[in-house]
Order: sequence, then C-alpha cells, then structure tokens
Amino acid sequence: MQKLLAQIAKFGVVGVIAFVIDYGLLALLTEAFGVNYLVSATISFTVSVVFNYVASMRYVFTHKEGMSRRREFIIFVVLSVIGLIINNACMWAGVELLHIHYLITKIGATAIVMVWNFVTRKKFLDAGDEGR
Repeated sequence: MQKLLAQIAKFGVVGVIAFVIDYGLLALLTEAFGVNYLVSATISFTVSVVFNYVASMRYVFTHKEGMSRRREFIIFVVLSVIGLIINNACMWAGVELLHIHYLITKIGATAIVMVWNFVTRKKFLDAGDEGR
C-alpha cells in the first residue's frame, strides 16, 4: 500500500506539471491568439501528453519486462487519445451545455482525465512489483 501511495504522489507531481503546461497553453492559444477553445484544448492536451509520457514512464511507472518501448508508447498514445476524447467531451459539455467558462471547465475535465490516466496506465503499462 505504501508503494502505491508513493506512486500516486509521483503521478500527482508529474500531473501538476503537465496540467500547468496544458492549462497555460490552452489559455495562451485561446486568449492571446483567438484560437477556438476546443482546438486550443486539443493542442495543449497533446503537448502535455508528450511531457507526461516521458516523465511518467521515467519516474512513475516501471517498464514491463518484455514490452518494447514502441508498444509501450503506442499503448500510452491510445490511452491518451481516449483521455483527449474524455477531455474534449467534458470541455464541450461544460462550456456549451452548462455555460461554464472554459478555464473553469478545464479544471474539472482534468480531474476526470487524471483518474482515467492513472487507472489505465497502472493496468496496462506498469510492471508493478515484478519490475522492481
């Protein structure tokens, strides 16, 4: 249980940094350059996923023995694309249906996607104790 809590804490640190990248780029593209919030959300999410992959697979999760880095990356990308769909669905629903400002909606969307990311990455990518 202690190892899981430490892993969740590391995931949280990586997640906070990824969130700052995502949120900052979302606001910059939308406010400074007038890009539609859903386009901005897609771009900012994608940039943060690249950081998240490198940091998560280096500091949070243990590489599964026998799984190629290519396969690992493909799984990570597939899980992230599903996360992007969840993110954009939440963004659209929050802004268009609930009329909540996109920057506030982004916080809720991030919380939902964060749970998705941890659970699915833990299940599909982490070697757990066998890799330590």
